[in-house]
Amino acid sequence: MTDALANTWQKQFPLDYGKVRLWGSVAFVIGSALTGKLVTMFDYRVILALLTLGVASMLLGFLIRPTIQPQGASRQQESTGWSAWLALVRQNWRFLACVCLLQGAHAAYYGFSAIYWQAAGYSASAVGYLWSLGVVAEVIIFALSNKLFRRCSARDMLLISAICGVVRWGIMGATTALPWLIVVQILHCGTFTVCHLAAMRYIAARQGSEVIRLQAVYSAVAMGGSIAIMTVFAGFLYQYLGHGVFWVMALVALPAMFLRPKVVPSC
Repeated sequence: MTDALANTWQKQFPLDYGKVRLWGSVAFVIGSALTGKLVTMFDYRVILALLTLGVASMLLGFLIRPTIQPQGASRQQESTGWSAWLALVRQNWRFLACVCLLQGAHAAYYGFSAIYWQAAGYSASAVGYLWSLGVVAEVIIFALSNKLFRRCSARDMLLISAICGVVRWGIMGATTALPWLIVVQILHCGTFTVCHLAAMRYIAARQGSEVIRLQAVYSAVAMGGSIAIMTVFAGFLYQYLGHGVFWVMALVALPAMFLRPKVVPSC
């Protein structure tokens, strides 16, 4: 919902999406650190209390009326049935396939990197620092995104993300040496952040209600479904291949280089 609103507002007034989105990453770091500290002080049951507090705070935030109301064209002349959704997917299948591959390739990292690194001899705190490094790199790119990618199209940014994905997951499968793990985590800004920024730029270039619909499909399929499905496969692969699962993730990201959507106006 928040990304859909951001894309709608970008059509109404100048909005640097990266500088807005970075606060979500900052909140993630603060929330993770606070949760870890409280669990250490009390026990795991504090997690439920924090989740309840977080949901309540979010609901209260939704009650705050924004200063600038999102505006959209009348939907009376637009089709809203299944045919409209299917047409949207057909028109944007290259984009959806590309982001599904790039985001889905994170499944092994999200599910098994901590286990993999701890098995290699790293402490839980060291693993936590490595994860934090990835989020810090993410925040930096979000903050500088308008300057860094001003002349890049969504197609160009997806290529950058795909290259970072092949390199990142390939390195993860090849070594657990700390210097390389630092490089791997810095590349998170390429595999996730640049891909997400490219998706937001591509979606924002749509017209009318397509913005909301394509945002919904992207969130459900790329950010949710692809990662969920790939996590299941990654579990089986990790059981039999171990670190080789990350090489498979590199192969998953590779086709995205060739599936990128064509450049469209304002994209």
